[in-house]
Amino acid sequence: MNFFGKKVLVTGATRGIGRATTEAFLKAGATVAVNGRKPDGVDRLIDDLGGANMVAAPGDLAKVGVCENVAKAAVDGLGGLDYLVNNAGLYVVASMEESDEAAWDRLNDINVKATFFMSRAVLPALRASKGAIVNLGSSAGLAGSAQTTIYCATKGAVVNLTRAMAQELAPDIRVNCVCPAVIATEMGEQNLEIFGQPGATIDDLKAWYPLKRIGTAEEVAEAILFLCSPAAAFMTGSMLAMDGGALSSDSG
Repeated sequence: MNFFGKKVLVTGATRGIGRATTEAFLKAGATVAVNGRKPDGVDRLIDDLGGANMVAAPGDLAKVGVCENVAKAAVDGLGGLDYLVNNAGLYVVASMEESDEAAWDRLNDINVKATFFMSRAVLPALRASKGAIVNLGSSAGLAGSAQTTIYCATKGAVVNLTRAMAQELAPDIRVNCVCPAVIATEMGEQNLEIFGQPGATIDDLKAWYPLKRIGTAEEVAEAILFLCSPAAAFMTGSMLAMDGGALSSDSG
């Protein structure tokens, strides 16, 4: 896929799917504004990736004002915007009894509120470019999962938010959602807490999936690029499940 001359903002870009997405866009010729909670993490990412064709846009997206500042830094630094990837997210493993108000507020602030307000902040730039938004959902937003009730609630909200945004922003801006299952990232490793297997590795989760393996951040990144590309020009309001077949089987 060719993204030469295109301008992209990726939130939560310093690790996992966000980092893989940043690298994929850079390899495809785009200029990328990278967001992470801490400025030093963003600076480290830019140094790691060679510094070319990248703009720093750090900030903790839990506050609306910070979302607006991040959007301004990205749009000003890039000179416009073609694509927003709402990747920033948090994951917590906890039973309902163990969950508290602070966890509820923090996950909703980052997973849902930031998705909405980051999108709102870049609407003028995306309308000008006839661009696209890709939200990061989860298979947990398509089907519930024990021990992650707050996370499931937030990702379910992202799924329906995507549908509503797609309706409201058409025809100028397309909005789609990628819904991964467990991916081989630091966040993915937290799933091991649910199974409670001493010495288990993320690879041990592969038996749960019909494809008998764990997805990679690079595969999710390719799906994100596809949804931004002309190949997906007739797609909006779509939920693209990347779950190794789990939702279509009894093992999911």
